[in-house]
Amino acid sequence: MPAHSAYLTLPQTRRHLTPLSAEIIAIGSAVGWAGDSILVRFGLRQSNIFAAMLVSYTVSITCMWSYLITTTSLDFLRSPAMIYYLISGSMQPLFARALFYEGITRIGVARAGPLRGSEPLFATAIAITIFHEQPGWWVFLGTVLIVGSLWVISGRQQGDTKWRLVDALLPISAGLISAVSQSLRKQGLKIIPDPFVAVAVVTTVSLILLLLFAFTTKRTAQFFLPGRSLVFFVGAASLATLAQVANFIALGRGQLSVIIPLLNTTPLFTVFFSAIFLRKIETVNLRIILGAVLMVAGVLFITVR
Repeated sequence: MPAHSAYLTLPQTRRHLTPLSAEIIAIGSAVGWAGDSILVRFGLRQSNIFAAMLVSYTVSITCMWSYLITTTSLDFLRSPAMIYYLISGSMQPLFARALFYEGITRIGVARAGPLRGSEPLFATAIAITIFHEQPGWWVFLGTVLIVGSLWVISGRQQGDTKWRLVDALLPISAGLISAVSQSLRKQGLKIIPDPFVAVAVVTTVSLILLLLFAFTTKRTAQFFLPGRSLVFFVGAASLATLAQVANFIALGRGQLSVIIPLLNTTPLFTVFFSAIFLRKIETVNLRIILGAVLMVAGVLFITVR
């Protein structure tokens, strides 16, 4: 079947789906990203973010391109949507994930996860200034709650592992980059509403840039993987691939100002999983839990606007 025919049937299929379908998929994506963070945290005990990203991209690319080559014509490579995906892939997942993983290394997944959830704040600003959306007071109230949660989570408590306040900017920057990248992806999906194409292209771009950086800076030694870390990274990569596909499906079906906040309920699941699985690695204190609750409350206010 020609590529364009496959793409034309996708919007018709979507017309039979309720808006709730996109919202459920977005929350499922959030759960997947939270699971990815937990597994990466385990793997980072004996490895580093370069190895984590290499495994993540390799697994994703292998799955996506294998599926596309066997089921779809590659005519989509000539589509104008590639411009949006190429730019988006240069930003996310490479830089966004690198900043987030480094944030996990420095301040822990329980704190980095909620700070990474600042993305709705930036997404709302983009929706207003670029896409001329007109959110109501619920959105602004949600934004205030998100900003408050950043202050709560960033604060220190007695007994916390030593870290610098500037380290909190790493996951926050990941949120900003992700918001810009998601906006570009939304535009690409309007042209080619195929999440598998989107995931394959953006992840391939990120892998190429990662390899170029590693070779030009002579950091290829950091790709070395202890066996135990490989197991965790492959598990994380599998979850990340599923989460990214769900991300694109939800983004293509729903409104940016609704889907982005739901995708960023990840902090709630991250803190929950951290309390269960990372008790021996890092502490989930009351301040982190309160910050996560405030952030999710802000996300929900934005969603029900």
